[in-house]
Amino acid sequence: MKRDPTVKRSISTKSPTERAADKTLTRLVAMPIVELRVLYREVYRDDPPPAYGPDLVRRSIAHRHQEKISGGLSRPAQSMLGSMTKTMMAKPTGRLELPRHIKPGSELVRTWKGTTHRVQVKADGFAYDGRPYASLSEIASHITGTNWNGPRFFGLRPKQEEAPGNGK
Repeated sequence: MKRDPTVKRSISTKSPTERAADKTLTRLVAMPIVELRVLYREVYRDDPPPAYGPDLVRRSIAHRHQEKISGGLSRPAQSMLGSMTKTMMAKPTGRLELPRHIKPGSELVRTWKGTTHRVQVKADGFAYDGRPYASLSEIASHITGTNWNGPRFFGLRPKQEEAPGNGK
């Protein structure tokens, strides 16, 4: 039997958890600031900052509620944030560099002493001159005959004189 597109469906496609979350979030909108502050204390086990107005208290509570339902950040994201926090604590005035991820299928090109070198990024490493390599540093050393930081050689990291925090 064909469904009539003009008839609204009465069955919700949301899960019971999603429906409960919607009700909680809707309730927050009408809640007075006094009740919001009490709820904030229950959720965060601390008083909301004095500068937080009703809107920011609501958003904070809603964020935590949604985080509990959806599971929060993935472990890799938590790890990256932790690493970035440590970097910023060590050098608060330094520039924060995000790790670069090169997608398989990309090609890196570098001209060295008049010769252009092309490296293919593979899912399990790199390929240069028809041979597999585990790292860009191996390739850079092969090309130059000396030890090199591969990502720096291929322009994926700033040169030493451009590096953050050296005062130049």
